[in-house]
Amino acid sequence: MTEILVLYYSAHGSVRNMAQLIARGVNQVSGASARLRTVPPVAPRTQVAEPPVPDEGAPYVELADLEQCAGLVLGSPTRFGNMAAPLKYFLDTTGALWAKGALANKPAAVFTSTASLHGGQETTLTSMMLPLLHHGMLIVGLPYTLPEVTHTTSGGSPYGATHWAGANDDKPLTDEERTLCIALGKRLAETARKLAA
Repeated sequence: MTEILVLYYSAHGSVRNMAQLIARGVNQVSGASARLRTVPPVAPRTQVAEPPVPDEGAPYVELADLEQCAGLVLGSPTRFGNMAAPLKYFLDTTGALWAKGALANKPAAVFTSTASLHGGQETTLTSMMLPLLHHGMLIVGLPYTLPEVTHTTSGGSPYGATHWAGANDDKPLTDEERTLCIALGKRLAETARKLAA
């Protein structure tokens, strides 16, 4: 079984919803399965540590999840055109995996959600690509052969799946955004299967 790690941080639920759709796309590929994982929040001051298992939703990621996966999909809300601190904080702990090349030659993809339509979707996606490229991963995007990439009036990019959530995170995923999330998961899983062969 080709296992794809869908790793995300979600502050208000939009990125989590996207992750679940991406996992659905992964699971549509014969011989592939999705493993959903999240990262704990971080705080500017020392606080009581988060429990080792979240109260609800996906479990927290461990370095072993990255080492064992055949491919990785990374998701984050946008923070000033960049990935959110909790995801960056976790990625900064992956130096030992980098040192031994544990992620080299595995396919990876990225996704994000923003409060505003021009809130830095594509710069956030590229910010998430940078550590993946340093790990030697192979980036998979969404081709223009998918009509939703060309015709969307909300989220969607050749760099990865995106969603325009609105200032109050009250905009549901559009049909185009949902289709592109599923397509991204499917495309990454198909790529991982081909590379494994």
